[in-house]
Amino acid sequence: MRNKEQIKWWAVVIWLLVWQVASMVLASDILLVSPIKVIARLSELIVTSKFWLAILFSFLRIVGGFVAALGLGILFAGLSKRFLRFRQLITPLIALIKSVPVASFIILALIWFSSKNLSVLISFMIVFPVVYTNVLGGIEEVDTKLIEMAKVYRLSNVRKLRYIYFPQVFPSIRTACSLGLGMCWKAGIAAEVIGMPLGSVGERLQQAKIFLNTPDLFAWTLVIVVISVVFEKVFLLLLSMLKNRLERI
Repeated sequence: MRNKEQIKWWAVVIWLLVWQVASMVLASDILLVSPIKVIARLSELIVTSKFWLAILFSFLRIVGGFVAALGLGILFAGLSKRFLRFRQLITPLIALIKSVPVASFIILALIWFSSKNLSVLISFMIVFPVVYTNVLGGIEEVDTKLIEMAKVYRLSNVRKLRYIYFPQVFPSIRTACSLGLGMCWKAGIAAEVIGMPLGSVGERLQQAKIFLNTPDLFAWTLVIVVISVVFEKVFLLLLSMLKNRLERI
């Protein structure tokens, strides 16, 4: 099944050709720039320090929001499983976060905070309920027979977490990370586009839009996609390596 879902190079080539033909038919770089011109513009941007500083600015904040959401999401899921009152208390908050549009969060955050760290908050707000919901579901599906066996053998809480909960909840954590990583980049960049913090990728996108600089718009969009995909694969790989390492100890 996994092989069927992998992106094939020939499919990518076909869509690039469609893109090239469409840009030639429209004959307007403002409406649709060709992939060749996008790559050419990207090659110009990539050698500048402002390009890498903008990526670093956005990367640290968006990833920071994701990591915070991952940690608190797992912690709150564990507390919700352990304490019924805590779960009842946090359930309305989770439902609220899921229901409120991202744009509303961004506008409210701009009223309360500066735009510099806006993407941290928005990334956190988007990822947190995803992690919480998936991890809590995974904890609730842990085999009760294993838990009873752990009580019989009087395993410590640390050993229960390591040998029972972590192996069975890990797939839920991985799924939450896979979903959250893509969402946090989309939401984080959207927050930067609206808030326009100085030196961010979102600011570059907004400037490209204002000046109708379509090559820059497509080039920065391509950069966002590449960074998002690469970071997701690297993070999930590190997560799997951590799991394997813990299993060997």
